[in-house]
Amino acid sequence: MSPGTRKSAAGPRKAVPRAPKATRALLTVDVLTLFPGYFEGPFNTSLLKRAKDKGLVDLRLRDIRDWTHDKHHTADDVPYGGGAGMVMKVEPLDECLKQVKGRRKVRTYYLSPQGRPLTNDLAMRLAGEKAFLLLCGHYEGVDERVLATRVDEEISLGDFVLTGGEPAAAALVDAVARMVPGVVGDPRSVIRDSFYEGLLDYPHYTRPRVYQGQEVPEILLSGDHRKIERWRRREALGNTYRKRPDLLAKAALTDEDRKVLEELQKEPRP
Repeated sequence: MSPGTRKSAAGPRKAVPRAPKATRALLTVDVLTLFPGYFEGPFNTSLLKRAKDKGLVDLRLRDIRDWTHDKHHTADDVPYGGGAGMVMKVEPLDECLKQVKGRRKVRTYYLSPQGRPLTNDLAMRLAGEKAFLLLCGHYEGVDERVLATRVDEEISLGDFVLTGGEPAAAALVDAVARMVPGVVGDPRSVIRDSFYEGLLDYPHYTRPRVYQGQEVPEILLSGDHRKIERWRRREALGNTYRKRPDLLAKAALTDEDRKVLEELQKEPRP
């Protein structure tokens, strides 16, 4: 029997993919999931598709069922102690993580509502890691022994529960890939995004100049780039003050920013 091939009661199994060799991609992500088809849309559309086509991002889908041993490819079982739902089995997860990681010194992240919240800063850190593994849970989650021995950190999209880790993994990959040099056409778009400097973004406008009586702010048509930048900074501060004031405590503010905030605090809240 050749390496990477298993037999089961159903006969020879297909070859299990080996741990991948290093590539020239700036970011390599292995996504371990029971539902690889879920990612056909997100990973083959828009920015992520262009990133893949350029060879900047290498996204690899790993079907956890390839590491099961029975003819039904069972990846879950009833929980010890009773209770509702099913739990993903330790054996296929352990073998999958071990083989996909191989000898690479890469971290493994588990998408979980119990994890550390995904933020812009965390996305930037992950982009700097160059390669990592994402484990998508399902049902009631994964056997705790997998978390104890194979997972480096848990990451959450927020205080809510999804049907599985796949939607969270797709969102995480999208957020991280944007940070990879060359993925976004104009790097200024990334620098000026919400959260990059601890603030929300400023308002954006495009043609037509007037629509149903609503006009584009005159200053954006002035051609005075210094005044435009000051207006945008003030609007970003205003958006943050009105919508997410909690962000201001950690934002890098200048003396001029603080003066703007003092003026905003004197204005009536909408």
